[in-house]
Formats: sequence, C-alpha cells, structure tokens
Amino acid sequence: MSDFIVIGGGIAGVSAAARLARHGRVTVIEAEAALGYHSSGRSVSYSHFGIGDSTVRGLTAWSQPFFREQPEDFCETPLARIAPSLYFATEDTIPALETLNAQMTLFTDEIRRISPAEIEALCPVIRTGEGAAVTGILDPTALKLDGDALLQSYARAVRAAGGAILTGRRIAGIERRGELWHVRSHSGEDWSAPVLVNAAGAWADEIAVLAGVRPIGMFPKRRTIIVVDPPAETEVAGWPFVHAAASDFYMLPEAGQLLVSPVDEVDDNPCDAQPEEYDVALAAHQLEQYTTLSVSRIAHRWAGLRSFVADRVPTAGFDGEAPGFFWLVGQGGYGLQTAPAMAAIVENLVTGASWPDGLEALGVLPRQILPDRLFNGSAHRTAT
Repeated sequence: MSDFIVIGGGIAGVSAAARLARHGRVTVIEAEAALGYHSSGRSVSYSHFGIGDSTVRGLTAWSQPFFREQPEDFCETPLARIAPSLYFATEDTIPALETLNAQMTLFTDEIRRISPAEIEALCPVIRTGEGAAVTGILDPTALKLDGDALLQSYARAVRAAGGAILTGRRIAGIERRGELWHVRSHSGEDWSAPVLVNAAGAWADEIAVLAGVRPIGMFPKRRTIIVVDPPAETEVAGWPFVHAAASDFYMLPEAGQLLVSPVDEVDDNPCDAQPEEYDVALAAHQLEQYTTLSVSRIAHRWAGLRSFVADRVPTAGFDGEAPGFFWLVGQGGYGLQTAPAMAAIVENLVTGASWPDGLEALGVLPRQILPDRLFNGSAHRTAT
C-alpha cells in the first residue's frame, strides 16, 4: 500500500509526486513505456510570459527562480539557460502586440520595444517593412528549459525518497473501498492508497469515469511542429524564440535546425497525436510568409496534445464529491514552465498546509486553481 498514487508520468504528475514523497510513499503509474511520452516529451520546453492568462504568468514567475537557481543536488546539469523571446507585429496585429506587452510587463520590467532594424539584427530572416514586421517586443528573461533533465530529476527525487515509478501499466479499473482507492492494471497488478492524484493529461476524464467520478471537462488540442534546415553556413544558435503577435507562427533554433509551428490548436481525442498533412503544410507556409526562408525539405515533424480545462487554467485540488480523489489537470502548453509552482500547490493542498508563499502576491489565488470553479458554473464548459 502507498500513501499516494499518482496516475500519469508527465511533468505534472512526476513533479507533484516528488513533493508528495516528502510526506509518505508515492507510487506513480504511467501507461506508456517512458515518462513524458505525450505532452511533456513533445514540448519545445520554454519558460516565458507570452502565453496563458495572468494566473499562468503568475505561476510562471513563481517557478522561474527554481530553474535559475536549481535546488542543490537536484540535477547535475543546468535546467535552463537564458534564451530571449521576440514577438513581432505587422500593422494589422499591433493591437494584439500592445495587449501582450501590457500583460507581460506586469511580471517583468525587462520587456522592451524594438524597431524593425533591431528585429533584423536579432533574427535576419524575419521579413520587415510594409506588409511584414513593423515593430516588436523582446523579453530577455525567457528561459530555454531542459525538459528531459527536469522530468528525470523529479523522478530521481521520487525514487530517492522510497517511491516507485511504474511505466507500461495501463489502468483497467479504479474503485473506492473503505478509506482507500484501489487501482488495477490490465495485467492484474493492484495498488491502493487513501489519496489518488489524477494527472493523466488528455486521459484525465477517462480515469475519472473509471473511478466513478464526474468528469471535469478536458479539451485536448493537437499542435504540430516541423523541423527545417537553415540555409547552409547560417548560424542560428543565437536567434531568439520568435513569435508572431497574430499567434499563428513561432520559430526557434534547436541543435542547428529550426523548429516551426503554426501555433495550431486542433480539437482531438486522447491519443498518440500524429501530424496531419494540412497542419504540416500550414507550418511551412507560415514560415515562408513571415521570413525570407523557403522550405525545400522537412527534416522531421511531430504533433502533441495540449490539454485544457474550460477556462484554460491549470487545475489542482480534491474533488468535492469523491473523497481522496485529487485533480491535477489542464496544464495546456505551460506544464513545464509552471511545474515547480503547481507541484508546491499540490503538496500544500494534499497535506493541508497553507497556500505557497509568494503566490498570492503574484495574483495566483486558490479559487483560480481549485476544481470547484469548474463544477459550480463559474467557468464555461467550452475551451476556446
């Protein structure tokens, strides 16, 4: 028997398990053969203030010191490096850039406006001038995260505390008997604990149904990324993470190549997401529209699921109608960059401690994170 069972071996589940392991025995159960197989392992792994709402930005701000000043003995290699983010606008999208600038500057005073000439200096391939980029903002505080190092370091912390991480175990049944949740795999293995943390990402509603718990309302969205080679002899390592203010394009350097996305969010079912030809073509088209690059070959392509709840805010807390059933869902595309904050929230909610220090000052309040808001009508039942 364990004190805590965590279903889901993505960054949300494993980071929470590492914090809970300070208080008892944790068993993490992952359906796939490896941790982070779906969303966490397919993320571009950035920490920046350009996505999400004010709650997400607050969680990001709280988490950044963890990455910059990582705990002693947590990871042998750096978890993050400074990697600026650049957001550009055409004449038509200047209002969107102004809104983004106002939202981001609430959390960092280092954002600055940049001219077309500065945009070209930072990333020479971005089209500027009439019909192209006419202004931009630069966030020099953004971080490129080592997502795998983060995930594996949390996993080591779980094991070091005596916990277990079990992969390749698909759940066949869940039931509450007495004071314990009992979880059974298709192979007949059985685990029990008084607290069950549902961190199953896109599959979270399916896990809830297996447990006889009302679904919270998960909205999986597919996102596509292609990898292209830059022109010969072009050094891209120093280029920033580039975003269009229209939210229809991003590009970033990675290991001498360029990762490109049309920033798509296509409704999908919980699955091993695969790229669709239309979305791949759209990514290539947007690259050619916004930059001077042409796509002659796509070196690689993939897709991943970004799963949201109705109001698109990460959610953690006990279900009001199912004792010991804890929701940890809705990380969307910001699971890695908010993992330290969300893991601290989980630890404190499960153990009955007070709200983590510093979160309220950043505008992150319990009512914004607890699942009650999604069941009592305060959040609409559709994710936009």
